[in-house]
Amino acid sequence: MVLADLVFAAFSRSLSRTGLRHHMEKHYGYGSRKRGASAFPAFEPPTRSEMAKMTSSEWRVGVLFSRSGISEITETEHFLGTALAIEEVNAAGGVLGKPIVPIAYDPGGDQTAYRNLARRLLADDDVNIIFGASMSASRKAVLPIVERHNGLLFYPSMYEGFEYSENVVYTGATLNQNTFTLAEYLLRNHGRRIFFVGADYIYPRESNRVMRDVVEAKGGEVVSERYLPLHVDEQTLRSVISDIIRLQPDAIFSTIIGRPAQRFYRMYAEAGIDRERVPIASLTMAETEIREIGADACTGHILSATYFQTVENEANDRFVSAFKNRFGEEVTTSVWSQPAYAQVHLFARALARAGSLETHRISEEILMEDFLAPEGRINFDADTRHLWLHPRIGIARADGLFDIAWQAPGPVRPDPYLTASRFEDVWLEA
Repeated sequence: MVLADLVFAAFSRSLSRTGLRHHMEKHYGYGSRKRGASAFPAFEPPTRSEMAKMTSSEWRVGVLFSRSGISEITETEHFLGTALAIEEVNAAGGVLGKPIVPIAYDPGGDQTAYRNLARRLLADDDVNIIFGASMSASRKAVLPIVERHNGLLFYPSMYEGFEYSENVVYTGATLNQNTFTLAEYLLRNHGRRIFFVGADYIYPRESNRVMRDVVEAKGGEVVSERYLPLHVDEQTLRSVISDIIRLQPDAIFSTIIGRPAQRFYRMYAEAGIDRERVPIASLTMAETEIREIGADACTGHILSATYFQTVENEANDRFVSAFKNRFGEEVTTSVWSQPAYAQVHLFARALARAGSLETHRISEEILMEDFLAPEGRINFDADTRHLWLHPRIGIARADGLFDIAWQAPGPVRPDPYLTASRFEDVWLEA
């Protein structure tokens, strides 16, 4: 079975929660998958004897994204972006004449499974390159294992920063590439009183800490700050809505994730709060999440991201067209799929230069690469191992996409340790 068929089969399961399920079952088949099973259902990890035969003719890499569990929507997007890029590289002749062959697992959003499957990829499957993890908790779960086995993790998600590892390539946005601009945008366009609500783990807490610093440095006020369990119940979410109605803030900054975030957005709409006047602003609730929630419940809400499907350039036109041709016209691209897609192309370029999957070689070569990504041209800051990216702010519209209300005039240097970023500076450059 070719990679395209395998991707379609996996994708059919990831869309079982939508109206596309029947279409995918009819045309591509449907089956159950247990946690830890291969992401490509007909592609079982090779035996050691098979590995020996494969080594000289194929480049094997690991793919470790959850397509079930709390983060299934965002990580399915990571997975699809990864799969599309691998297909493109292989269709163009592979790297130095060899195809990239993925060995993929679904950790199901469970941190223990992330650790065990990362160890399996690195120790048993003899892979040293992994494209994987989305939540910071997942990255931190696999990082000690990746470092112990001298592997290399390509991490495509925006995150809180304050981390450095020569065994990680960071391709998502840092806080100075999304949070700073969002704070200034809210204060300029909605008012100085901001309500914070987030999931209770490291990324929301660190994002909110920095967001508070920026808001207060610019004369704003955080009127409330609440943290909720990852699997928060409906009653607790309703209490947050009640607090918002009582406190009457000018905007909401939400770092809730997964299904609870979707329920929160629906409850917000049901409460009748004026979204044009008091929007929910987020770093994570992108096009795919809006499709799940329903666009009519999301119009007016704000997302700070480095990519939207509505970015206007030829590279994005090609990406969106290829994505829809492969996975269906109903499917949207997002800030989850695009970095995962771009990092595979960056890896392929580094691999062509290195001529080897040896970790140190790839780790060095990748820092010299650039790529005309759908968001715009991106390249690495060698000092931090993060990417120069293109900050944007979008407002959700009735068709489930975003109008881009502001975008940086050019790529912004990553500052994951906030050593060069002043909270009080002007971040919304014309």
